[in-house]
Parts: sequence; structure tokens; C-alpha cells
Amino acid sequence: MKKKIFIIFIFLIIAAAGTAYFMVWAKGRSVSIDGISNSAKDIGQTYNSLAPLAEPIKISQESLTGDFCPDGINKEGQLLRPVGVMLAADGSTRPLSGIAQADVVIEMPVIVGGINRFLAIFQCTNSDEIGSIRSARDDFIPLAAGFDAIYGHWGGSHFALDELKKKVADNIDALKNPYGAYYRKRGIKAPDNGFSSIERLREAANKLGYRAIQDNAYGYIRINPTEIISPSVKYKLDIKYPGKNAVSWLYDPASKFFVRNRGGLAEMDKNTKKQVEAANIIVLKTTSRRLEGQYNDVRVTGRGEAIIYRAGQEIKATWEKGPDKISSRLRFLDEQDKEIPLAKGKIWLEYIDSTTNTSYIAVQ
Repeated sequence: MKKKIFIIFIFLIIAAAGTAYFMVWAKGRSVSIDGISNSAKDIGQTYNSLAPLAEPIKISQESLTGDFCPDGINKEGQLLRPVGVMLAADGSTRPLSGIAQADVVIEMPVIVGGINRFLAIFQCTNSDEIGSIRSARDDFIPLAAGFDAIYGHWGGSHFALDELKKKVADNIDALKNPYGAYYRKRGIKAPDNGFSSIERLREAANKLGYRAIQDNAYGYIRINPTEIISPSVKYKLDIKYPGKNAVSWLYDPASKFFVRNRGGLAEMDKNTKKQVEAANIIVLKTTSRRLEGQYNDVRVTGRGEAIIYRAGQEIKATWEKGPDKISSRLRFLDEQDKEIPLAKGKIWLEYIDSTTNTSYIAVQ
């Protein structure tokens, strides 16, 4: 009996010593329980404390920005599908909400010689308010699909709605307003009062059964910043859309970004109170036709001339989007048909026809 008590006593001493050693070792360290860390420092990120300590979230080159993507990665490190939203370019809707937070923005005329419209695509930043939201156009649908984006819109032309009825792309229509994805904002007159948020749209997409994770076939090659030779002076890119739709982008050599003006005024974001900026501006030259005397149908598949503005450089290119599959990527190619790397950061795509002139000159 005494021998048994002695053995238990020795066991308790060893257990106490082990506990004391662990407490000293763990002091100042983060402890993970079920993969949840109490210190964001341990996973190398400040935006997500749900990643396992042994597998820190990595920045994916396939994200729309090719860079830090805080709201576009789930806890397993998978990229979420982008969400594209049609936005107005009418003067009465300025400043737009969320326009500076989008990772890719596509600008294109929707009426010949008239107004433009935007497709703002979000992945890496969740915008709490997006608007004013506008109707779908048939030529924007392949572009949304070309970024693997869920397509958000407020009704649409019958050409666009006829295509969407065929289920060619995952879409969320505000006229049906599934699961309260959209709302009318008080104090703003229709049709400028249509808004949503990324949270609302993702929730609706999930309940509609749409795929949540981005297909790994998307994204752009990004150039190593050390390989970029940038001009040391400011440059101005003018895109002479008609009237108040005229756009200028001013390149700042200090930040290596372009800042946007439209109709002679700074393009501001109502959410951020900041001017829109982008790392890559790409002008795509194409053709268009008029439908039913009012709608502008832009050719967005096939091949055409493009000019890439990246870190102040002007690079001639060819744009290409395969016509056989709606989800084919939009690519930018050099003379050897190799894809041209873009700078890390946001992308603006400016579609123009033969009547729209552009210029790129150094300015004081």
C-alpha cells in the first residue's frame, strides 16, 4: 500500500513540473484552439484570425488585383467569386457609391453618342453600399462571365433579359429582388435610388445556389514591381467620350497610380470620400452597332487593338476574348501572342469605337 501511495506521489510531482514548464514556454505566445488564433500576428494577416497557424493565408496572384485580397478569401484560403454590379454614369448619380472600391471596372457606351455605363466588379473589398444600380445590357454579360463574376443588375434591355433567361450566367435581378438583395434608398428619386451591398449580394447568391468559389482559370499575370521602369513626370490620358462623359486619367509618378476625372470633375466615391485610382488602364478599340434605334451593341468577343497604361508606360497590345464560350477570359497579348503582365492593383477597362479619340502626353 505504501509503495502504491509513493508511486502516485511521484506521478503528481512530474505532472506539476510539466504544467509549470508549459506555462513558461507559452508565455508571450499565441495559443491556437481549433485553428483559431488569439493573435493576428501569428498568421501574418490583420484581417482574418481564422486561419490555422501552420498554414498562413497566402496572397493569390489569381485575385482581381493580384495582391492583398482581404475580403476575397475564405478561411480555407480559397478565393471567392467576384460580384459584378451595373452602375449608372448619369450626372445625377454622382458621386457613385463603391466605384473606388471595385477591383475591376468596365466602362462602355450604352447609347451611341450618348451615356456610358459601368460594370463594377468586386472581390477583394466588401463595399457596404453600391449604387446607383442600373439595368443589364447584353454586351456586358460576356464580360461579367469572363471574370467569373455573378452579375448584379436592375432589370435590363429585352436583349439582355432574353439571354439571362437562357441561364448563360449566374445573375441577381433587382426586379425579382431575391432574398432582399437590393433596396431603394430614401431621399433619392427613382431611378437613381437603387442600391445594394456585397454582403447582400453574396447572401442572395448563396441562397440561389450559385457557386461561391472562383474558378482557378481566372486572373492575370502580374509584373514584378522591380522590373517596371516608370517615367518620372506626370502623364495625362484623355479618352474623348462625348460631352460630359469625357474621361481623363492623370498618372502620378510618386504613387505609380492613375487618378480619374470625368466631365472635368474628379471621380469621387461617396463611401470612401476619395478619388478613384487604378494601377492599370486599358483602352480597348472595337466596333458597335445600334439596335432598335437606341441600344448600343458593342463587340466584346474576338480580337482587337488595345493599349495598356501601366505604371506610366504606354504598351500596344491585342485584346482577345473567345467567342465560343461566354466564360472565356479577356486576355491582353503582345506581338507573339503572349499574355502581357499587368501591374498589381485595380484595373479599368475603357471600350471605345473609331469615333472616340485618345491622347497620352506628359504634363507639368
